[in-house]
Amino acid sequence: MKKKIIVTGGAGFIGSTLIKHIAKNIKGKILNVDKLTYAGNLSSLENISNNKDYSFEELDICDETNVQLMIEKYKPTNIIHLAAETHVDKSIDSSINFIKTNIIGTYNLLQCSLNFWKKLNDDKKNRFLFQHVSTDEVYGSLDFGSSIFTEKTAYDPSSPYSASKASSDHLVRAWNKTYNLPVIITNSSNNYGPYQFPEKLIPLTIIKILRNEQIPVYGDGSQIRDWLHVEDHAEGILKVMLKGKSGETYNIGGNNELSNLEVVKIICEILRELNIKRKILKNNNPETQISFVKDRPAHDIRYAISTNKINNKLNWKAKIKFKDGLRETIAWYLDNKEWWEKILNRDNNVINRKGLN
Repeated sequence: MKKKIIVTGGAGFIGSTLIKHIAKNIKGKILNVDKLTYAGNLSSLENISNNKDYSFEELDICDETNVQLMIEKYKPTNIIHLAAETHVDKSIDSSINFIKTNIIGTYNLLQCSLNFWKKLNDDKKNRFLFQHVSTDEVYGSLDFGSSIFTEKTAYDPSSPYSASKASSDHLVRAWNKTYNLPVIITNSSNNYGPYQFPEKLIPLTIIKILRNEQIPVYGDGSQIRDWLHVEDHAEGILKVMLKGKSGETYNIGGNNELSNLEVVKIICEILRELNIKRKILKNNNPETQISFVKDRPAHDIRYAISTNKINNKLNWKAKIKFKDGLRETIAWYLDNKEWWEKILNRDNNVINRKGLN
């Protein structure tokens, strides 16, 4: 039986990468459902837009009536839920959209999926899966040297963003335990790669260097994140879809712990190397552009997650080495200026946040 997969948030960074990965690796139909907010970009999917097995529907997951109609019409075997508001700074400045999309939107999808699932015959019920893509930020902040997060770590979110994602995770588990809806949750570490929206740490740093502008780094830049290439994440999500067990949670991490300042300095180093041949920099010493700014409220010190469960149970682990993936990512942003310049021309405030990650 061929898969019929709905991907919510499929015009976003991770969602668009996942859709392309699914289209390349399995036979089945894919419906991309996206509201097309500021971070949604259908141009990220141009190379599969004519694929007969791919389709797109513009829809807000908070619109319960039309979400139900969409699910009933498409009759999915799988729903992979990525639609979310994700930028921590934005959640601090104004949290309401995070509450609506991440909590109410997830509730709508769960309830509409349950309504659909209850009417299926037993065979189709057993084939159905609601897959919720979440973040390591729900676990809170680690001290330097502390044991890393596992799937059993208690939730302790710090920001309105991570609290809204923690809430959505709890809803997904409740719909599984109360109603037996088949669900799986994945919690991933920080993603990077081509097509990432320019407000995030790595693309923002690249663009700031190319524009010879100051690179704002919160505090002293010592905050540590685990970095995962988006292609590895997409492969992990697909592996969980095909081999994961309903009711379980799987952490998907890159096992690349680096401070924000280290990441910024590596980007500077790679761009300096590339500048020798490509002559792309106005400033040949981009580290001088680093500017330390006041730290943001409740800034988590460190994220790091154990991938032992997904390694051992599903035989998945990240393949892309950080520096290799970062070099390829930087090259993509250099070769695809028109992609991110269109975004900046629409809203230059995207790269004028107070600080990075």
